[in-house]
Amino acid sequence: MTDTITLTGLVATEPKHLTTAEGLPITSFRLASSLRRFDRKTQTWIEVGTNWYTVSSFRRLAMSAAASVAKGDRVIVTGRLRLREWQNADKAGMSIEVDAEVLGHDLNWGTAKYMRTMSGSEFAGGTADAFGAPPEGDTGSEADAGEAPFVSGDDEAPEPARDDAESSEASATTPF
Repeated sequence: MTDTITLTGLVATEPKHLTTAEGLPITSFRLASSLRRFDRKTQTWIEVGTNWYTVSSFRRLAMSAAASVAKGDRVIVTGRLRLREWQNADKAGMSIEVDAEVLGHDLNWGTAKYMRTMSGSEFAGGTADAFGAPPEGDTGSEADAGEAPFVSGDDEAPEPARDDAESSEASATTPF
């Protein structure tokens, strides 16, 4: 059975990034999710407690998390919940872990600048690094040389080129 959970909270530790001997990238960190409620008598928010989770991400998400997430960031995480009992000589307890499927900054608390990464197979001009960036000085295939790429976050998508007859016909029929 798979239990999926969505959490918001504060990245409480510096994310640890490693690559296993098999080549699997993993990034993990501790997430502090504070519980608050509004006290109507005092008209203030009261902190009730904090839940702690270990969040782990794998493969491409791990690479992006390592480059994007830092201690103190407010994030939102969706993933598979795992509860693990543990015991040592002195203590016993339960750890709560989340295998992240989706991870990003919580925009209720700030802004973020998104930059799409592409895999090596999507980059036609040659090999890409682990985050999809082309080699230094490489601009892509020769077919799109001289054409500015559309970047997510631009104010407007570029308009397709039209010949003069088409554009004059469009302006004659447009009411504004």
